[in-house]
Order: sequence, then C-alpha cells, then structure tokens
Amino acid sequence: MARWTGTWLSGLTAAGADRQAEGSWPGQRYGLPEDGEGAVATTGSRAAALFVDVLAGALIAAFLRSFVDDPSFLVRTLVVDGSMVLQVLLLQALTGQSLGMRLIGIRVGKAAAPGEVPGLVPAAIRTALLVLVLPAVLMDRDGRGLHDKAAGTIVLRGGASFAG
Repeated sequence: MARWTGTWLSGLTAAGADRQAEGSWPGQRYGLPEDGEGAVATTGSRAAALFVDVLAGALIAAFLRSFVDDPSFLVRTLVVDGSMVLQVLLLQALTGQSLGMRLIGIRVGKAAAPGEVPGLVPAAIRTALLVLVLPAVLMDRDGRGLHDKAAGTIVLRGGASFAG
C-alpha cells in the first residue's frame, strides 16, 4: 500500500509517466528555445519573482500606512494586496515585467508573439487570477498556469528588454 500511495503522491514521474514527450521541452510548441534567453521560465524563478513582488507591495504599503489612520487588519491587508496588485498590473502591462521579474530576470510575453509586451487587458486578467493563487499553481506541460492561458501569455527567461 505504501508504494501505491507514494506513486500517486509523488507525481507523474514517480509513476513512470512524464508531461513531456521524449526529445521535447516546455515551449517547443510555441517555437521557443529549450534553454537560455527566450525559453520558458522555471517554476522556481516565477515563485521567487512573486515573493519579491509581495515584499515590494508590503514595503509600499508600509509607506502608505503612514497616511492611513485606520489600524484594522482588513485595511492593512487591502493596502498591502492593493499595492502589490497595482505595481504588478501596471509594470507587466507597460514593460512585461514586475519588480520581482526584473530582479530575477524573467518576463511576460504574449503566447502568440513572445517578444511583445502583453498590454493592459491580458495583464489585468493575469494579475486578477494570480491573486487567487490556484490558477497560477495549475500548469500545463509548457509551464503556463491557468492565469497565463486565460490571458494568452507565457513567462520567459531573459527579462532585460523586448524586441518589439
């Protein structure tokens, strides 16, 4: 019984299955390279960028709280979350990178044209679903979370600049 439980709890690879066909890689269907700049970003780099974004939101909120007299938990939470969401939304819509993505070296691009900045509507869809957490955790074989699929975006390595 332990083997059966260990197999399904350990994921597909423990059961002898793989999300990728042999010889393929995440992003291959989109014409993306296997490695290096322009390849699909790793889950770890995406998580690290989100952590930096949440930390930046908390720092912005700490500054903004000096102007707000209401010490309630709800107001503090809304200020922190709102400042994180606002910086992620605006920066991804305009540059394709939030503060955390810029620091980590990843970027968001359109899935149909990975070199282009997503724009306001895809960034708004992506950010709204990112706040819900679960859509961002559920990923396909190309490393696109449900929030990326809904927005038509993909997260790539190499975030210094866009070609378009």
